[in-house]
Amino acid sequence: MTPQTPFSHALGRPLVLGHRGASALAPENTLAAFSLALEQGADGFELDVWRCGSGEVVVIHDEDARRVAGSPARIPAEPLERLRGLDVGSWRGPAFQGERIPRLEEVLERFPAAVVNVELKSGSLPDPRLASAVARIVHSAGAAGRVVVSSFSAALVGAFRLLAPEVATGFLVDERRMWRLRTALASGLLGIRGLHPDRELVTAERAGRWRRRGLALAVWTVDDPTEVERLCDLGVQAIITNVPDRARDAVRRATAR
Repeated sequence: MTPQTPFSHALGRPLVLGHRGASALAPENTLAAFSLALEQGADGFELDVWRCGSGEVVVIHDEDARRVAGSPARIPAEPLERLRGLDVGSWRGPAFQGERIPRLEEVLERFPAAVVNVELKSGSLPDPRLASAVARIVHSAGAAGRVVVSSFSAALVGAFRLLAPEVATGFLVDERRMWRLRTALASGLLGIRGLHPDRELVTAERAGRWRRRGLALAVWTVDDPTEVERLCDLGVQAIITNVPDRARDAVRRATAR
């Protein structure tokens, strides 16, 4: 099957995706943050997933809950019941007290019209069962046409591609991880049509070269409106941002010129 092109429905302008939701104002990777991103005009959001100790796919960035809940609980080791008991909202203020770690199914069900970029997280050893669990969830939710699955892990992206070739995929790259080799690997051996570079890597020359290779670009994390406009001019497909309202305004300005 031909690899799907991520964000192929972004006609005329880049999509705006909230980075872990509207995480400048709400606790990241929570239903509150995702809801706020959409209220601010985002087309959808980016989120991070792990498979927890009891096998469910949960939405959280770090491998443990210290930063967002003050708990040493390791996500891959703890059952869902324990993780759902953690408060991951209070660290951003009393208005968010009681926010819980969501399950991926819950997010896809709660926001049926949102474009969702699901990043598969990986410890020192990638968990192939995470790829299979996410494929199963996306299929069950009927969300294949609005989900893009990405990772820094070539093993996880490759495993997901085999399991769900009809779902678009993207490969994350940054300055620290041999990005030139990884970019070639993405479009060559893995057959991935999406590249998700750190904004600092995106020059006009590189963007043009990547686009000529048929790669759709989703750039992270872009909060400066001037930078958003620059990337619009380079023809990227998606802007991943902590401030969706500001990014959406900048996209409107850039595409109105």
